[in-house]
Amino acid sequence: MTMSETENPENPRILALFDVDGTLTIPRGEITTDMMDFMTTLSKKITVGIVGGSDLPKQIEQLGEGITDRFPYNFSQNGLVAYKHGSLLESQTVSKFLGEDNIKKIVNWTMKYLSEIDIPVKRGTFIEFRSGMLNISPIGRNCSRPERNDYEKFDLEHKVRENMVNAMRKEFADLNLTFSIGGQISFDVFPNGWDKTYCLKFCDAKDFDEIHFFGDKTFEGGNDYEIFSHSRTAGHTVTSPEDTKEQCTKLFMSDEPPKKIAKTS
Repeated sequence: MTMSETENPENPRILALFDVDGTLTIPRGEITTDMMDFMTTLSKKITVGIVGGSDLPKQIEQLGEGITDRFPYNFSQNGLVAYKHGSLLESQTVSKFLGEDNIKKIVNWTMKYLSEIDIPVKRGTFIEFRSGMLNISPIGRNCSRPERNDYEKFDLEHKVRENMVNAMRKEFADLNLTFSIGGQISFDVFPNGWDKTYCLKFCDAKDFDEIHFFGDKTFEGGNDYEIFSHSRTAGHTVTSPEDTKEQCTKLFMSDEPPKKIAKTS
């Protein structure tokens, strides 16, 4: 599908923004052909946008080459890298905003903390520097999928990420940072206001009557919470790509005009 086919949907003043992991794909998985076909059909009904926490190369791995051209809005790193109709609008960096001295303090503290915790498995890439955030993973992003799945269960029971986030909030209170737990194995660290609501600055209120958001980590502390609960959005909690498809079909693809509804969970 070309961009021209998605620029003139039947209801252009309804915008639906979609998280990636757990919403359009399984965590860190690739979108299925069936799901992409559904999104393509949906984009003929309403305006569609993607808003993910990962950087653009990872988003491309999951959603395919040309994803910035496929739908009218594409936001990676919560919108710090923003595309509209395939054109780059903005690219912000955390290193410029915080300064290298503060970045080094965070990295050094994190490595010391991780060296002192005991978890069943540790692999590699414990800190991933992205242009808009630091992504921190106690197990390491190089873990295998079975290790990832096992760690998620361990983390839910022992609150490894939650405890680390609480410690970092105390240690770096002066830097005004947000800590957002997302996915199975990691959490993001970024300046306040750089959560997924950042992307809304590119969605002009005069252009839309409704803005819907679909995500799976919509609980407080999850990386979808801020945009899910924002006053400008109708938030919808989903549990899988199949659930996303089902909810969108009911909302936007019935014979009746879509209606703005309360947040769902």
